[in-house]
Amino acid sequence: MAYSHGGGAFLIPYLTALLTAGIPLLILEFGMGHERIGSAPLACYKIRRNWEWLGWWAVTLVMFGIELYYSTIISWCLNFFVLSLNLGWGEDPNTFFFKEFLAMSEKPSEIGQIRTPILLGLIIVWFLNWLIIYRGVQKGVELANKIFMPLLFVLTALLVFWSLTLEGAMVGIRAYLTPDFSKLSNPRVWIDAYSQIFFTLSLGFGIMIAYASYLPKKSDITRYALMTGFINSGYSIFAGVAVFSVLGFMAVSEQKPISDVVSQSIGLAFVAYPKAVSIMPGGNLFGAIFFLCLFVAGLSSSISIIEAFTSAIIDKFGLNRKSVVTPVCIIGFAGSIVFASQAGIHWLDILDHFLTHYGLVVVGLFECILVGWLFRLEVLKKHINRISSIKLGGWWDILIKYFVPFVLGIILIGDIYSEIKKPYGGYSWSSLIIIGRDWLLITLVAGFWISTRPWKTENNTSLSRGEM
Repeated sequence: MAYSHGGGAFLIPYLTALLTAGIPLLILEFGMGHERIGSAPLACYKIRRNWEWLGWWAVTLVMFGIELYYSTIISWCLNFFVLSLNLGWGEDPNTFFFKEFLAMSEKPSEIGQIRTPILLGLIIVWFLNWLIIYRGVQKGVELANKIFMPLLFVLTALLVFWSLTLEGAMVGIRAYLTPDFSKLSNPRVWIDAYSQIFFTLSLGFGIMIAYASYLPKKSDITRYALMTGFINSGYSIFAGVAVFSVLGFMAVSEQKPISDVVSQSIGLAFVAYPKAVSIMPGGNLFGAIFFLCLFVAGLSSSISIIEAFTSAIIDKFGLNRKSVVTPVCIIGFAGSIVFASQAGIHWLDILDHFLTHYGLVVVGLFECILVGWLFRLEVLKKHINRISSIKLGGWWDILIKYFVPFVLGIILIGDIYSEIKKPYGGYSWSSLIIIGRDWLLITLVAGFWISTRPWKTENNTSLSRGEM
């Protein structure tokens, strides 16, 4: 995205989006979870009872949508970690990934066989998810993140500094950071920047609301939001150095312009990087660190998603943590198997498009409406200001009530217009409707249905679900 949107110039819309939408929404979600002391559904219920469905839709579409295909990508990373030890993808990583590893079918309707290596990886991923969350918040989730986050940073730093020693690294860095300000006149660049910030901070997932509910009573909400936003984005920019250094190395090694070696998304991680690893000195070790890095990052996010849903179920029905985690993980594993099929990558692509471009954006939009317009925003702001070192002023009200909904509305309208103009990814309308739209609607119906169930608890606080 940085390369195609003006290199270093993309930092301007990216950081603008972080400051005007990302951090304000992060403060909102932290404040909701902390002030209302509950998961996303409980927080929404305490704000306005007939809006409980919004919290349930958020955690349901993420848990039984994003989490299902996300765990499959983590399985790919685990497989490629093992393959990198002996460069098992051979001389043509592109053919290996799509034809041998995925054995990709022609279209989404051709499910084909379940790919055994991916299925085995899924079993490991879901077992680790279950084990960590089963152990509770302090002994499981918190302990895992205390291990994973420093490990992730150390591994990334190793990749960055190692990649900078490669021949041609500076060619890649120049492509990454050299600004092309003419790109900033394109509205799509700004829309993509806001979309990226929204997704990278897990806004609309229900995760931040759930985690904030576990914070001590006197927590510096605004400082935590600023730290989370800047550390997350800083890490992304830092990791980009390793990505583009390797692309520069490939360009020089193959005597091609860097535009010919830049790949997007899945192609970058599972085709371009393995190809680079195969030709660099000590490549198998570099590849192992890279895919271990992706695995650790993915697993930590996966745990967060499941915890957000688990805490919501415990809040609603007063169940024991251990009795909730096991069936949730079993159902999640079963649901993710379709993404391990030969048509899995098609299903993944369609579902990711619909859930992130429509589901999460609509959730974020309704969050702003719920808190900004149907609830006295001043109540939440007073709570945050009372315990925070950086005080919120009228600017935050304006951003939450007007600016962020406006931006999310523009993103939504733009995506719908593009969808009508040309079916996404060249897929058939039937595939897009059945896999994308209908999956989104099913999670919405599920959210409404769960919200109609009676509360079995007296609005339990987060303290009641930490170690149950």
